[in-house]
Amino acid sequence: MEFWGYKRSDGRAGIRNHVLILPTCACGSESARIVASQVRGAVNIVFNSGCSDVQANTDMSQKILTGFACNPNVYGAVIIGLGCETVPHQKLREKIQSMTDKPIVSFGIQDEGGTLRTIEKAVRAARDMAAAASMQRRERCQMSNLLMGIECGGSDATSGIASNPAVGELSDLLVYMGASTMMSESIEWIGAEHVLARRAATPEIHDQIVRICERYEAHLKAAGQDCRAGQPTPGNKAGGLSTIDEKSLGCIRKGGTRPIVEVLEQAERPTKNGAIVMDTAGYDISSVTSMVAGGCNAIVFTTGRGTPTGNAIVPVLKVTANAQTYKWMEDNMDVDLSGIIDGKLTINTAGRQLLDRLIEVCNGRLTKAEAYGFSDIAIDHVCRFV
Repeated sequence: MEFWGYKRSDGRAGIRNHVLILPTCACGSESARIVASQVRGAVNIVFNSGCSDVQANTDMSQKILTGFACNPNVYGAVIIGLGCETVPHQKLREKIQSMTDKPIVSFGIQDEGGTLRTIEKAVRAARDMAAAASMQRRERCQMSNLLMGIECGGSDATSGIASNPAVGELSDLLVYMGASTMMSESIEWIGAEHVLARRAATPEIHDQIVRICERYEAHLKAAGQDCRAGQPTPGNKAGGLSTIDEKSLGCIRKGGTRPIVEVLEQAERPTKNGAIVMDTAGYDISSVTSMVAGGCNAIVFTTGRGTPTGNAIVPVLKVTANAQTYKWMEDNMDVDLSGIIDGKLTINTAGRQLLDRLIEVCNGRLTKAEAYGFSDIAIDHVCRFV
């Protein structure tokens, strides 16, 4: 099986061909939004940080922003900074250019003499970039070019017994075809980490998975906190999930059964093909943000309660097995797998249906969140001042 994508010089392939308008800090976000609104083919992200922060948070922010620009769904990027932020636009541009040969330009609002002058120059640059991007045509791409992120949010009882196992079947199919899949949200391995670790390809990976969960619980305990206070969430409980162990046992099923070949830190780019896990926060938008920065070119997102979330760079395919949720929130849901609950659809068949829909998305079909232009990001900061 193949898909039609945009081949990149580094050997990867995008399923979209965006011009990314990328702010370096919160002060550049509104200008980035206005620039993107003026150029067809351009997308922007809203960044609410980037200044007056501790070094660990700055490092994470830079890792995310760099990963966004290097994502294979991005043709090129126009960076907009203020001028007095922690990492100015020139430095971010140089860092990105050291990692990719994509077209990258940058502007500083203070350097250019204000918002209007900056927007004018950035719009011209983005327009020229979009014109060049429009000349690139989709080509046949091998499945090895697909890196699918796997996410769940707003889970209920149907997630763990229906939609997550179906996505797990999809993950296994993709890995068998040579693609890679990435599951994250390590807090939602807790209580089931021993089950997940059994899939490790090596003893070292097995121990990495277990240690991640141990460290996370120890970190919270040292701060006088307990992850079980926030997990499951109120919505999870209303949907029938009673404990974090129960939630985790359902969550890890979306990762399939194939051997786990690599464990990544947040926003880290994979070095291997196959089933991969990433150590991220349990907040779904933050988790998707890290996977997109790590290079995922598609996201499949299961939800029982329903969610509207989307990402500007990568299409987010929303899947539910709750018939009521699909009917009530059809504006947000892409795939209805409630037939699994009714006994009219098997997990295997559902997985193959998801594969067909995913290939359609890879070939250009818009997800609901994409059609709305949703752009949700959140960066998990290591240190916070309260």
